[in-house]
Amino acid sequence: MLKLYHNPLSVNSRRVWIALLEKKLEFQLVEIRLDGDQLQPEFLKMNPFHHIPVLEDDGFSVLESLAILDYLEAKFPIPALLPTDAKTIATMRMVEMVTVNELLPAMNPLISRMMGFPGGNDPQKLEQAKEKSAIVLRFFEKLLADHSYFGGEQLTLADIVAGTAVPWFPILGFPLIDYPKLSAWAERLMQRPAWQTTQPTPEAIEAFKSRMEALVKQYEANQN
Repeated sequence: MLKLYHNPLSVNSRRVWIALLEKKLEFQLVEIRLDGDQLQPEFLKMNPFHHIPVLEDDGFSVLESLAILDYLEAKFPIPALLPTDAKTIATMRMVEMVTVNELLPAMNPLISRMMGFPGGNDPQKLEQAKEKSAIVLRFFEKLLADHSYFGGEQLTLADIVAGTAVPWFPILGFPLIDYPKLSAWAERLMQRPAWQTTQPTPEAIEAFKSRMEALVKQYEANQN
């Protein structure tokens, strides 16, 4: 059976979790708490870079969420999450890479503020985060046009990758009111069972914040 090593608050993990659910595959979830689980010898044997997610399939470990998505699509092609025409494939890849390389880094200061991390209220960093995020959101709004999904009427990996990041913006204090097509798309995704199943609860978010605060305090104490 497939085994996904993940954390429910990890965007990278969640995109793989959603793909597994959308494909209706049997799998086992193994939660990695990120307060030391990722540094255990058993986990490091699978991933020496000590980050999540990791997919294990009959002794074969796949690292990096985009590689895992490609692996699942190649091994379990039905239902398809990969388009077949050149333009839609290119659109899908653009959305994936822009999300990973542009959007998520831009979101980090907003996430730091929400989590109460040290330096999370730096006005300059927050303003830069909003400006950089807006560039991506405008790009996505244009790509969507009048389609239901980035692949037209077909859900693709693009929606899964971007759809585990963009819906966080209202929670981060950045409403999507200026992006009506993107907002409707996000609402459409949130109606799907895979998104509802994997949506982090407020309790899970608070528990994660508490663990991170404890780790920060421990680190600061060790520095003194």
